[in-house]
Amino acid sequence: MKWGIDLGGTKIEGIIIDSAENNTVIARRRIPTEGDRGYHHVLLQIKKLIAALSKESGLLPQKIGIGTPGSIFPPTGHLKNCNSQHLNDKPLLVDLQNLLQVPVAMANDANCFALAETQMGIVPDILPDAKVVFGVIMGTGVGGGLVVNGQIINGANGIGGEWGHNFLDDSGGSCYCGKMGCVETVISGPALEKYYLQISGHLKLLKDIVKDVKADPYAKETVARLIHYFGLGVSTIINTIDPDIIVLGGGVGNIDLLYTKGIEEAKKFVFNPECATKIVKPKLGDSAGVFGAAFLN
Repeated sequence: MKWGIDLGGTKIEGIIIDSAENNTVIARRRIPTEGDRGYHHVLLQIKKLIAALSKESGLLPQKIGIGTPGSIFPPTGHLKNCNSQHLNDKPLLVDLQNLLQVPVAMANDANCFALAETQMGIVPDILPDAKVVFGVIMGTGVGGGLVVNGQIINGANGIGGEWGHNFLDDSGGSCYCGKMGCVETVISGPALEKYYLQISGHLKLLKDIVKDVKADPYAKETVARLIHYFGLGVSTIINTIDPDIIVLGGGVGNIDLLYTKGIEEAKKFVFNPECATKIVKPKLGDSAGVFGAAFLN
């Protein structure tokens, strides 16, 4: 049995699947994270969720995989780069192992997304022989995960696949990470809504911007900006690691134009006469994170 936990900012989801081969769901539950009540309360919420899964299934975990909103800094073992600020600089892996008394495997949520889509998502469906898979999450933030030969690549600094905090364009302005013009400041959902507000003087949700692209010139300009910088940004992934396939997740990744005009724009910047890398929608949606966590063990 494989146990997975997806630790999000507002919810914690847990799952038990029977095996990597069958992926039959034995038990699945969600509870609120309640991060405003502090780090130690979140630890207890995770324990509470595991107890509920155990009661439902009649099983006890032998090992647990956990996907987190940040990543582990190898020299200290502490979490970093978490949007959920209560988790930063905390020894979550060690604390959970002590609390739960079982081995814990941990990875960034984007890595879990990439791993799930590689193992049981869209990749086996359309490119089963893929060796290098890059998973992109474009939503409130922008992140990435890299899977090579079925294994997550974390890297020496624990930032393997962190595409969202590379420089893209100065117009994005300052980023919470301390740098300027990161990918996240240009093509995340909030960044696109901010740009629309700047040029139009009106607030509009991204889903409405996309819906109004033909009737609203400001929406058209905002989406054109997304297409251009998506193409430029994703080309750096292709030029650097040359993946077989890139899977786009997150709310921004649902925009259909990325798979037509976005791909054509990326081809302009790829260091090759042709671009063989496939850029595709995910299969698992919101389920990817928790399934990917289960595949960690």
